[in-house]
Amino acid sequence: MMRRRVLVLGTGLWLGVMAVSAWAQWNPSAGEWGKSAPTDVRVMTYNVQDGICRNAVKTEALNAWHALARIVASMQPDVLIIQEAGDNDGNGTPGGVDTAVQLETTLGLFLYGGADPFLGGTVAAYVQKYAPGYDLPYVWASTVTDGYNRNAILSRYPFADLNGDTVSKRADLPLILADAYVEQAGTGGIRGFMFGELDLPDETYAGDLVIGNAHLKAYTDGHTERVQVAQRVAYYIDYLLNGAGTGVPDPNNKIIDSPAATRILADATPVVIGGDWNEDELNNGMKGPAEWMTVAATIGGVDGTDRDRSDMTYDDARNPYNNQRGTNGSSKLDYLAWQDSIATLRRAFIFNSSLPSAWYPPELIGFPSPSAASGVASDHRPVVADLVLPAPPQWPTGDMNCDGGVDFRDINPFVLALTNPATYAATYPDCPLLNGDVNGDGALGFTDINPFVLLLTSAP
Repeated sequence: MMRRRVLVLGTGLWLGVMAVSAWAQWNPSAGEWGKSAPTDVRVMTYNVQDGICRNAVKTEALNAWHALARIVASMQPDVLIIQEAGDNDGNGTPGGVDTAVQLETTLGLFLYGGADPFLGGTVAAYVQKYAPGYDLPYVWASTVTDGYNRNAILSRYPFADLNGDTVSKRADLPLILADAYVEQAGTGGIRGFMFGELDLPDETYAGDLVIGNAHLKAYTDGHTERVQVAQRVAYYIDYLLNGAGTGVPDPNNKIIDSPAATRILADATPVVIGGDWNEDELNNGMKGPAEWMTVAATIGGVDGTDRDRSDMTYDDARNPYNNQRGTNGSSKLDYLAWQDSIATLRRAFIFNSSLPSAWYPPELIGFPSPSAASGVASDHRPVVADLVLPAPPQWPTGDMNCDGGVDFRDINPFVLALTNPATYAATYPDCPLLNGDVNGDGALGFTDINPFVLLLTSAP
């Protein structure tokens, strides 16, 4: 397929194509900015411009920390990727860049509040204060720094090794040697290109998810480096994660992955990448990082970074209020891209709090100046994408071997699931444990035995 930039204009477009009931959580003009379906996976990229660091002012005042906490609480992404975190000098406070451990502690304060081990006192502004039921329990700050800041991934879902190389968190690309369209050997550039492998719940999704995050080199003189990094990222996705159509990882042996991956990603596991890529290539007329990372060398060819080697899609998200595409002033520097043969976009949008009061998310109300929150938070605006991921097959209740029926061949798998769930999961990796929840109480247990027997004996 051709690479596509997807335009989402806001409420008017969607009213004509979605049922009214699906709008319960998405109606920005009424202050509703949530997902249309709870199973959608919302990914948000945000350059926080030094607003999250250990020495940040963490009060409920007109400051970046407070604004960022309310904006994240308003959008409630399932996966949040951030750039320019951990810089204590950039916001006027001394101390240099946070270590990865310090930044992870700081991100915990940002989410949950508590006693501040860096400045003393108690954190007054934090995400769960404004969205009490919302959580991103898995927090990872990159060990790669340019001497000023770090990138980070925060997730609703746990990290887990998905391709057998024992690594679930990769702070930077492994060394990739020149090959195919990779012009120069190297890694992810001065700030690294981090990848996290996320384990999604099997009862909800057919596959899992890989997230990439980067802050590419800035300024016009960085175009060459941005392209070189983008070529390596495209190669890493196509050749290592997807196998370049061969079914095995790194078929040309050009990726120094140690230990080496033993398998490619599962068919239903998409790769989603994003970050501050520092180039508005739609306006500058150049093939930049967004195009390289989504289409590789040939638009519409067979070397793309989607699972089927077609082209991935990158967003053309807009502000639903005014249809503007700029994420840094009038320039679009921040992107999300996804494998659209696996993940389907429901919507993508840019959030800017410069809105009429009726549009304010409820979590933003209470900020000293809600319309100014985005400008106080950062010089960038976040890009948000709601993605529909493949659902798992629907097996009949009691079908413990997932052959599509319920019969005496399910007895041994049922007993195994009841007595040794780990061995059952290894023996039947694509078969949900909760197929054995015959009494419908949400868990597999001994109270399911009699209903299971009854199910077997009453089956036609």
